Amino acid sequence: MDTTQAGVLIVIGLLGGLWNAVAGGATLFTFPALMAAGLPPVVANATNYLALLPSNAAALPAYREELQDLGKQLLPLLLVSGLGAITGSVLLLVSDPAVFVTLIPFLILFATGLFAFGDALRSWLLRSAGDNGGHLAVYSALFVSSIYGGYFGAGLGIILLAIAQLMGFSDFHVANSVKNLLASSFTLLSVAVFGVGGLIAWPQAIAMMVGSVIGGYAGGRLAKRVNARYLRGAVIVFGLVLTLVYFLRAFGN
Repeated sequence: MDTTQAGVLIVIGLLGGLWNAVAGGATLFTFPALMAAGLPPVVANATNYLALLPSNAAALPAYREELQDLGKQLLPLLLVSGLGAITGSVLLLVSDPAVFVTLIPFLILFATGLFAFGDALRSWLLRSAGDNGGHLAVYSALFVSSIYGGYFGAGLGIILLAIAQLMGFSDFHVANSVKNLLASSFTLLSVAVFGVGGLIAWPQAIAMMVGSVIGGYAGGRLAKRVNARYLRGAVIVFGLVLTLVYFLRAFGN
């Protein structure tokens, strides 16, 4: 990796951290940027986890009081989501890279759909479960969602927020604190699996991480001043364009 490439990745990381703090969805452009830097798709995906970890964890200090109040209630959630994340990460580690390449357009389309219809999906899940939503079903949904999170993960925050509310954390800020904790914890586990498996390109990850730290901090200060609706709209449009590009790459011949 030369100086120019490192500079570009720092800038992309900065934009990613900023975007995650304000609107979410940075993976939809940081992951392709890492592939454009010459990393194989599976390595780019694994490297992206580490690169965006600071921006994913940046919100935790703000929710310290909410998390302290929950205490031991968080342990089973962390255990289930952690097992799911490790399962998804190991699947990525041991599967044929060609399978992941084939799945890329579908994963990006799914993630884009989560951003586009996330609020409606969350409302539907809450209405469907109601008072009859059993904990076993919700824990199963958390496990399956965490497998996706360990394998690719873009857009997962929307599902985690709904699951936290289904678990009985009805206050939005409490549910959001649970979502951020779960996302950060299984990202760490995925990074550990990918690191042991040799999938992380460390120089590229560190360069992008430097940018994401700066971007996450700046985004936290700007989040309340920017209309996130327009930014989320831009994420959705970009995600659809990426989906088309990767569909053509995978199936155009």
